[in-house]
Amino acid sequence: MSETPAGPTPGFLVWRLSTKWRVAVDRALAPLGLTHAQYSLLASLHGMGRSGARPSQRRLADHTGLEPLYVSKLARALEAAGLVERTPDPADTRAVQLALTAEGREVTGRAIAVVHQLLDRLLAPLGGRDGARTRALVDELTALLDVPLDAPLDSPAGVSADVSTEE
Repeated sequence: MSETPAGPTPGFLVWRLSTKWRVAVDRALAPLGLTHAQYSLLASLHGMGRSGARPSQRRLADHTGLEPLYVSKLARALEAAGLVERTPDPADTRAVQLALTAEGREVTGRAIAVVHQLLDRLLAPLGGRDGARTRALVDELTALLDVPLDAPLDSPAGVSADVSTEE
């Protein structure tokens, strides 16, 4: 039987850091009228659009890790704000492609600059955005993100994996 480690668990620390990061980005982008989630969608569109891609909402959801329904809601709000263009996908009539408008590119450029300044400040203890410790952190976080969510879990000791619905 393993002992419970003293202090916070890695999962708790990742959650706290994620929450802190979201709040910091929300605060930094508030003057631009953007939230962290909107920024994630816009910055992803910016990056994908540089290669000429017009991703579907589904592809953008997969890329950002946001739920497809939430991406759809965000895309509609950003379209209403004049930042995103939604068009039917010529290859799939059920799908919608997304792209930044001219105003969306301008706002996204300003938002990326703001977030880069925030990154510089928050990553300073690790040597900045280009520091060796930051690169190591990125490698470790990428390894954790690559673990599939649907992998089977081992049953706790003493609990049968064979679950019956019969009484």
